[in-house]
Amino acid sequence: MESYKDVSELQAGTLLKEDVYCKTKYPIMRKGTELTLEHIEVLRVFGVNQVKVEEKLNNSDETNPDTSVDTDNTSDNLYWLKNPYDKAVQDYKREFNNWRFGQLPEVAKIRSFIIPLLEKFIAQKSMLAMINEFSTPEEYLYHHPIAMGILSAAIGKKMGYEKGDIIQLGLAGTLADSGMAKIAPSILEKTTSLSQEEFNEVKKHTLFSVKMIQTTPLIRQEMKLAILQHHERLDGSGYPRGEKMETILVFSQILAVADVFHAMTSDRLYRPKHSPFKVIEMIKEDEFGKFDIKVVDALQNLVGNLSIGTRVKLTNGELGEVMFLHRDAPLRPMIRKDSDGLIIDLSTNRDLVIEMIIE
Repeated sequence: MESYKDVSELQAGTLLKEDVYCKTKYPIMRKGTELTLEHIEVLRVFGVNQVKVEEKLNNSDETNPDTSVDTDNTSDNLYWLKNPYDKAVQDYKREFNNWRFGQLPEVAKIRSFIIPLLEKFIAQKSMLAMINEFSTPEEYLYHHPIAMGILSAAIGKKMGYEKGDIIQLGLAGTLADSGMAKIAPSILEKTTSLSQEEFNEVKKHTLFSVKMIQTTPLIRQEMKLAILQHHERLDGSGYPRGEKMETILVFSQILAVADVFHAMTSDRLYRPKHSPFKVIEMIKEDEFGKFDIKVVDALQNLVGNLSIGTRVKLTNGELGEVMFLHRDAPLRPMIRKDSDGLIIDLSTNRDLVIEMIIE
């Protein structure tokens, strides 16, 4: 039975029937949370007077299927998405090898396998934070464009763009590194850091990419410009032209953020991956001034959206539950550890960060 209940009357074991907001854009506690004494105390701290709840039933026969909480079975979704994802990677790899021998991209063919895939991932948003788990260091060159297309489309959708723009962003993201086919394999397959001379060669790929798709009518002109600009930075530190601020399209920034996020969260032959939460933090802090904050916030809302009650795994392997969100540091909440029940504050324990959300 569901009803509104005063917070002062709540008991541990009660289930929240709807998200709880408190002058916030996102809920401070999610629907379906089984309340503990700590949750109830947090509600009091935030000044919440009443919440809609459902008493937890022990008799399964009494459970009303119409009021059960929706769940997202991550393992099932992971399996369901991995096969089409892997197929798209292999399809891209075949096309990439054709480009190495002088063929131009068949954009219609790219559309045929990337659009259905990005639609699947957008429908299962929890998988976006785990897309780096599909990648392998040995074939990163082919995984990265597929992931970049998916992430670019998802960010575009989160920012409110129309379906046509979302599809175009997905295509542009997938083809942004097509010019890598013109870079020497000895450079692309190197297992150590690149020399400055080698990096200068790699930087030419944005120009190569645009030249390769310049004549196709299936990609809009602004998306072709976004491909050229996806390594430009707002502070002028990017390439190929060192452009700044208003001369860089928002579409370019969407591709840029998707590119950096997947690159840094993926294992590479010459360095290990970082946590998605750590990468967003690095983009916002270490790379401050280089990326459009609206684009970064959209990515954060897609892959790092936490609320009280969210189950997480930390980078030290500990499992726990989000107990409190800091307004100024939402990616570094207070976590109650499963192992000993102690609460750790990630805002003061900077060596630790959330590795992933556990559905």
